[in-house]
Amino acid sequence: MKNFTKRDFWLLMVQLIIWAMMLLFPAVTTVLATHETSATIQSMRMTWYNLQSPLILYFINFYVLWTFLFEKQRYKTFLLVNVILFAALNYRLFFLKDFYTRSGMELPHNWWIGMFAGLFVYFILNCAAVTVAITIRHFLKTREVMRRLEEEKRKNVEAELAWLKSQINPHFLFNTLNNISSLTQIDADAAQDAIAQLSDLLRYAIYKTDKPQVPIAGEVEFMRNYIGLMQLRCNEKTQVSTTFNIDNNELQIAPLIFISLIENAFKHGVSSNKASQIDINLSTKGGTVSFVCDNTNYPKNDNDRSGSGIGLENTRRRLELMYHDHYTWEQTLENDIYHIKIDIHP
Repeated sequence: MKNFTKRDFWLLMVQLIIWAMMLLFPAVTTVLATHETSATIQSMRMTWYNLQSPLILYFINFYVLWTFLFEKQRYKTFLLVNVILFAALNYRLFFLKDFYTRSGMELPHNWWIGMFAGLFVYFILNCAAVTVAITIRHFLKTREVMRRLEEEKRKNVEAELAWLKSQINPHFLFNTLNNISSLTQIDADAAQDAIAQLSDLLRYAIYKTDKPQVPIAGEVEFMRNYIGLMQLRCNEKTQVSTTFNIDNNELQIAPLIFISLIENAFKHGVSSNKASQIDINLSTKGGTVSFVCDNTNYPKNDNDRSGSGIGLENTRRRLELMYHDHYTWEQTLENDIYHIKIDIHP
């Protein structure tokens, strides 16, 4: 049996207060109307006499029968126990005729019609108390199940996001290390600068991206450094242009969300012997983040097209998980120019 929590305590208090108000309301109206103590006491007695059975049935069903019978779908036993409880709590009602006879009171004509009508109404009142108790418990149970499902879904989403983000870091690390390795044979000083740049990238990726969202200013700096390192493997035939137009440096965004797209641009948009072009634009306006990347398209083989691969799939999946219904994705390939545009709306 689960522990009695603070939430359970306040739920019990609310129910007791509501029942207390129902029991006291007739007495309060009587004392305000008559100002007579005897009439008020009589009103309280009659109210208790009529409501004690529904009250007891309500709490027994709410705290006992729901858990041990109704929730376990033992409906026949549930109904039988309630009938027995009703009969036990109201056994005096079945001997009203004997009560009138012993009291010397004359029974009215067709008295049984009124008695059965009264019993029926009272039975409905008790049934209503049971129904309300079960309905409230069902509502609370459903809400708890939904809360747990949402919590489980949230944990699954967080785990998937963490996995997707973990796939990103090795990509730019391996590519950059390869670029620096080649650079050491050509320009040692430039290689040292690239290592320092890589250090800044790793520091940001490891220590600054452990949150669901980060300030966009950090992302811009990361993208600048990353693009600078990726340019190390480009020759004079490649033109790379970048534009960053940020109106709010504190605007929050998912970390490293566009890096795979930039990586794809350099991977599939650069040729060693042909003119190549990469244009990257990141801007913000009124809380909307727009990323645009256009690059020449040089397919590596039949299974490796510009814009394809795990990086692109990961990016789209992260967008769907973090910005569901709050982003647009535009992707085209025309005249050997691969174009992608992503708008993230607040």
